[in-house]
Amino acid sequence: MAGHSHWAGIKHKKGKADKARSNLFSKLSREITVAAKLGDKNPDMNARLRSAIQSARSSNMPKDNIQRAIEKSETNTDSNYENIRYEGFGPKKIAVIVETLTNNKNRTASNLRTIFQKNGGSLGTQGVASHNFQQIGVIKIERSEASEDKIFELTIDSGANECLSNEFYHEVQCNKNEIYNVKKKLEKNINNFLSTEIEWVPLNKVELSSVEKDEIINFLGTLDDDDDVQNVYTNAKL
Repeated sequence: MAGHSHWAGIKHKKGKADKARSNLFSKLSREITVAAKLGDKNPDMNARLRSAIQSARSSNMPKDNIQRAIEKSETNTDSNYENIRYEGFGPKKIAVIVETLTNNKNRTASNLRTIFQKNGGSLGTQGVASHNFQQIGVIKIERSEASEDKIFELTIDSGANECLSNEFYHEVQCNKNEIYNVKKKLEKNINNFLSTEIEWVPLNKVELSSVEKDEIINFLGTLDDDDDVQNVYTNAKL
C-alpha cells in the first residue's frame, strides 16, 4: 500500500508548476457547487463540501472564488452533473480508474475513449479494472503542519491504519467508512488539510522502465487535464 499515491505526488508537483492552468479552478468550483447543491451550504454540516473547500484552498484558490461557487449552487439550474467512474487499460496494459463529474456523459466517454486509444490503451466497462484496486480513506495534510513522528502519533490516536510522508504532504490512511470519524479526531490537532477523499489503491503494482514511466505520466496527465476528470488512479509503479 505504501507509495500508492506517487502519481498524486507527481500530479501535486505538476499542479504547483502549472497552477495557472485554466481548468484547475473550474474543476474545483464545479465540485464545490455540486457539493453545496446536494447538501448543506455550511461546510461544517456537509463533509463533501468541506473536503472540496479544503482542496480549493490547498490550490491557492481565492476565498471570493470559493464563496461564489457556493452561492452558484442556489442559482444554478443545471442540476444534471453526476459522478461517473470510467475504467480501462492504458499503455503497457496498466489498469486505470478515472473519476469524473460531468453534465454530458456522452461527451466525457468520447473524450476519454479518444485519449485511451491515442495512447495505445482501451476504455472498458465498469469493473474491468477496479478489481485490481481496493478503496481506502485518504487524508492529506500540509507537510509543514507536523513532524513525521507527530503524524504517526496522531494516526494511532485517531484510529487510522497507516501514515505516509513525502516531500509534499503527510498522508493518513483508514477504512473508507471511518474517514470522517478519523478526520474529526485529527482536526483537534491539525489545521491545514489538503484533501479528504476515498481513493482507489492498487493491490499490486506494474513495474515499468524509466522510458515507460515517462509515457505513462504523460498519458495520466492528459487524462487529468480533461475538464470533466476529477481523479485518476493507476496500478503503475511510478
